[in-house]
Amino acid sequence: MAEKKTKEMYSKEQLLEFYRTMVRIRTFEEKAAECFTKGMLAGNIHLSIGQEAAEAGAFAAIGPQDYFTSTHRGHGHAIARGADPKLAMAELFGKKTGYCKGKGGSMHIADMEKMNHLGANGIVGGGQPISAGSALASKILGDGAVTVGCFGDGATNEGSFHESLNMAAAWQLPMVWFIENNCYGVSTEIHRVTNTPHLASRAEAYGVPYAIVDGTNPTEVYEAMKKAMEHARSGKGPYLVEATVYRYQGHYCGDPAVYRPKEYMEHALENDGIMKLGKRLLALGATQEELDEITAAADAEMTEAVKFADESEYPDPATVLDDMYVSDNERCVAR
Repeated sequence: MAEKKTKEMYSKEQLLEFYRTMVRIRTFEEKAAECFTKGMLAGNIHLSIGQEAAEAGAFAAIGPQDYFTSTHRGHGHAIARGADPKLAMAELFGKKTGYCKGKGGSMHIADMEKMNHLGANGIVGGGQPISAGSALASKILGDGAVTVGCFGDGATNEGSFHESLNMAAAWQLPMVWFIENNCYGVSTEIHRVTNTPHLASRAEAYGVPYAIVDGTNPTEVYEAMKKAMEHARSGKGPYLVEATVYRYQGHYCGDPAVYRPKEYMEHALENDGIMKLGKRLLALGATQEELDEITAAADAEMTEAVKFADESEYPDPATVLDDMYVSDNERCVAR
């Protein structure tokens, strides 16, 4: 039987934008992994290699006025939102030129000024009440913004998921939750600790609409997120999107992930988002040279980011408490 062909709904230029974002995310992560392996930065880093298509598709649907929260695996979210790779890499290095002056590190990049980035969070599920609170603020202020909360499959088993989603639904808050389901919370396969084939269906208990999409296809994710954002922005309340993805590395950089069956990575590589989108582009008339130029540009950009981070200074130890505590509030005084 001949393979069924579907009509391409996107132009070459549109797909090139998704491709560029995906390649930039992967290259940033690969450079970060290389630096970690060489001992150039301290602490664990959690990489989103394999999840680039979901992040590129989701963030293409988010407007400049919208807010978002991220996770310990959040570098890709920041890059997709428009973060400066130099400042992001410097934060991973703990340098004072980083987004949080080197005090947040890999798991706590934040930038309210230019990205409406409410912060990544090292606590699993920690961003969920924050995203709900941000959506409540938008409803009270009437600013027309939607808050997107990004998290992984493991966070759906936290109480914060259910409590925050319940209140967001009851108050019809302008919020979209985006789950990147790579099937593993650290080393626990998600279906060992849940009783539903999909995680997004949990939203039904709170009367919240949801969608489940192929997270290796950026345009499928984009379409679902665009619908979700329109729903939330129109005053109809929260929406939940689950993207099924693959996590190429273990939980953290250096984790051998021996707890995963070999079939997991076989399926992952067969469905690599960058590879599949590259084939779509070639079918639309793009040349391999054009794709190679995007890869080379990303490599040069991220190499420069590493150089900037490596040559930047560490923060002065005397500033360790700066920006960390509010000193004019009795409950927040550093003692």
